[in-house]
Amino acid sequence: MDANYLQTASIPTLPSAFFAMNLSYRRFFILALWLPLLCFGSARAGTYTLTIDEKAVNLTGKPQTAIVANGSLPAPTLHWREGEEVTLNVVNRLKEPTSIHWHGIVLPYRMDGVPGISFAGIEPGKIFTYRFRVKQNGTYWYHGHSGMQEQQGLFGALVIEPAHPHRPTERDYVLLLSDWPEADPERTLARLKKQSDYYNFQKRTVANLFTDLRERGVSETINDRLAWGQMRMEPTDLADVTGATYHFLVNGHTPAMDWAALFSPGDRVRLRIVNASAMTHFDVRIPGLKMRVIEADGQPVMPVDVEELRIAVAETYDVLVEPEADRAYRIFAEAMDRSGFASATLTPKIGLQAELPKMRPHTLLTLADMGPMHVGHGAHAEHQAAVPNDNGLDQPPHADHADHTGHQRHPRPASVPHAEAPAMGSYKALDYRHLMAAAPNRGWRQPDREIRLRLTGNMYRYIWSFDDVKYSDSEPIRVKFGEHIRFTYVNETMMNHPIHLHGLWQYLDNGNGAFNPKKHVISVPPGQTVSVIVIADAEGEWAFHCHLLYHMDTGMFRKLIVEKAEHVRE
Repeated sequence: MDANYLQTASIPTLPSAFFAMNLSYRRFFILALWLPLLCFGSARAGTYTLTIDEKAVNLTGKPQTAIVANGSLPAPTLHWREGEEVTLNVVNRLKEPTSIHWHGIVLPYRMDGVPGISFAGIEPGKIFTYRFRVKQNGTYWYHGHSGMQEQQGLFGALVIEPAHPHRPTERDYVLLLSDWPEADPERTLARLKKQSDYYNFQKRTVANLFTDLRERGVSETINDRLAWGQMRMEPTDLADVTGATYHFLVNGHTPAMDWAALFSPGDRVRLRIVNASAMTHFDVRIPGLKMRVIEADGQPVMPVDVEELRIAVAETYDVLVEPEADRAYRIFAEAMDRSGFASATLTPKIGLQAELPKMRPHTLLTLADMGPMHVGHGAHAEHQAAVPNDNGLDQPPHADHADHTGHQRHPRPASVPHAEAPAMGSYKALDYRHLMAAAPNRGWRQPDREIRLRLTGNMYRYIWSFDDVKYSDSEPIRVKFGEHIRFTYVNETMMNHPIHLHGLWQYLDNGNGAFNPKKHVISVPPGQTVSVIVIADAEGEWAFHCHLLYHMDTGMFRKLIVEKAEHVRE
């Protein structure tokens, strides 16, 4: 029971008639009187234990070793309640240090679980206890933040119930998407270092060349090939690590295992979609059903009806579906580069299966996606990045060659709409432009200053960074407690980068002012500029990085320090 609660709870005054009751009735009366208080108290304090260990698994016909929590792949879903004081004992039975990061959770920075920043990590044979009060509700997740353990299976979902529960749905399921590697992650990284397109098995062929010559003509085809050659890229380079080595899972199940969720026709079904992948963005759809997006990264948004959504690495989306027919539906999550898929079944009865959709053709990047290119003079040339347009309209791109390959260019601002008031919409595919907070953000105001971060990399050497500086060579970013900072992410590479800031919310500046959605991950498309507002309302040292695991590991990482400001009253 919560001691603070007991100290403030008043003791009921008992009527004189109570003492006239016999002993059995008195006991019953006391139990009935105190049971609600006991239940309420117990809901506000919970102790959990996660034991981290190795486990032999065989998901694909090949014996492998996973890193698991409590013997489970994925790790068990933890259910908390807003306002609860949680105590989490993490036991390390590995032969190497480990850690757990509570992704998207607002907490004291010493409890954030990042070795070298918030604590020293958990040595083999040791126990670390996390303690904090849960200050939010929604769908989140947790994962290892040591080495490649996240890729090896150390991740699980977090479901946080609101302090005052809303109308429940008839069914409520977590869909945890992940990419499971055939090769050891360290070996995968070593291969990328030697040959960055090692896992791209969808390169253009001689047959493609003749098709382009016939359809586009000699001049356009040759110029196109030369431009991509100068960038040392292929237009199929949508992902560094692909289905060539990955198997894509839903709740630890391959498509052949066919994880299933039950419903009765007419049920409102809530799907909590979490992308726990190391490197894979997914395009999620349920043929025959529309999805109503109600939360993004655990935060309520104005409902948006869509036929599909792209979920970046580390994002979460909560959607509602209402299957009316007495038939099965296929939950289909294609890898963004179309190198594979994860799937599950929504069904009214076990054993009833849905048709598996055909994979759609993979997307080709175009030179228009990259903006006009001009050869630069090395990977670290000075330049001025494009400035987001205040009126939310597309601006003509101004570009140099991409640093991604030893060339540079200027990204264009991402297109964002203006909105004076929230309204529910219906779209084929979800876009960041459609996300609006369900209620105006409290304390919303214009930022005090701007910090621009260039998202940079050298694909040839497979090195990723902010402002061309790897984490090992960087200085921390420093802000004052209480500041409102505009962070502008300028993506100078050809890759999507999901940028995660620990401990602080990022308010996506998509033109909706006080209704801008707040997120813990912002996916920045190739060649584009995206701005967020960050309110520095949590003192401490926080990790700030691209959530593509191999990008983070090779240097796309910073430390952000929120310093105490004397003029700010906490």
